[in-house]
Amino acid sequence: MPSALGGYANMLPHVVMTVVLVSLSASLHEFGHAYAAYKCGDTTAKDAGRLTPNPLAHIDPFGSVMLPLLLSLSSGAYIAYAKPVPYNPNRLAGGRRDEAIVALAGPVMNLLQAIVGAAVVRLLIQFAPQLLRETMVSDVLLRYVMVNISLMIFNLLPVPPLDGSKLVLPLLKGSAYERYHSLQRHALPILLVVLYVIPEFTGFDPVGEIIGGLGSRIFYLLMGIS
Repeated sequence: MPSALGGYANMLPHVVMTVVLVSLSASLHEFGHAYAAYKCGDTTAKDAGRLTPNPLAHIDPFGSVMLPLLLSLSSGAYIAYAKPVPYNPNRLAGGRRDEAIVALAGPVMNLLQAIVGAAVVRLLIQFAPQLLRETMVSDVLLRYVMVNISLMIFNLLPVPPLDGSKLVLPLLKGSAYERYHSLQRHALPILLVVLYVIPEFTGFDPVGEIIGGLGSRIFYLLMGIS
């Protein structure tokens, strides 16, 4: 028992750091949605106080803190979500096209965060390598980059209710569009099947494979590693 407690004590600072980075990254992801919706003519998010990069406006106590904390301690994985940004598709100037833009804005915000984090690391390697060697700055920045790459890829998966499933909206017409929104209202069980049931019963984790494989390639690209 003491050794197990010691292991958790050693893990805790890294887990807390990861949870903070995940919460920040997910919050800015939601700000991306809010900003895109506002620029496309819908003020719903602004009226709800969500048109801000302040994480306190977006953090969900369970999804942004407790869930990633429990998963990090139990399996080393992290899945998190912030409070979804409200928007009214009927108020978007470009209709279904703008729905896709609003959906894409969240993953784009994660990509921008990853690019900034990688750029800072590369600058520090060139101009202040001692800072990276002697402090936790390197660990924080590299985790920040990987967290955002993972969130970007995860949210782009074409599985309801994730953002990637909304990119087909400009192609849907008539009843197909209505069926899509009906499916979105019951999409959480579909996501849970993909995330947990399929890996549990088949031993194959498609989401983990995609994030791990593609995420590593994007990470190496941003870091300039061939």
